[in-house]
Amino acid sequence: MAAYVISDVEMVDPELFEKYRALAPGTIAQYGGRYLVRGGKIQTIEGDWKPKPLVIVEFPTMQRALEWYHSPEYAEALKVREKALSRNLIFVDGVS
Repeated sequence: MAAYVISDVEMVDPELFEKYRALAPGTIAQYGGRYLVRGGKIQTIEGDWKPKPLVIVEFPTMQRALEWYHSPEYAEALKVREKALSRNLIFVDGVS
């Protein structure tokens, strides 16, 4: 069953943010992930949620999503992320 990594992102350092954006995609693809949403216009239809830019990545399974996040390939991007951006991050199973 597919799993989704959902991030609510706020840029902290523009230069490091671009470095992170260059590092992350290759690692995501290596673990079978693909971007479904990467920024874009947000329209709140109900409620008062005002998320920052959203990123949604689909992985084939939750196991692959977790392997990616804890991988040595993503470790460099995570180090950059610490100073590049602030985010809320969740992993959620899809439906079968």
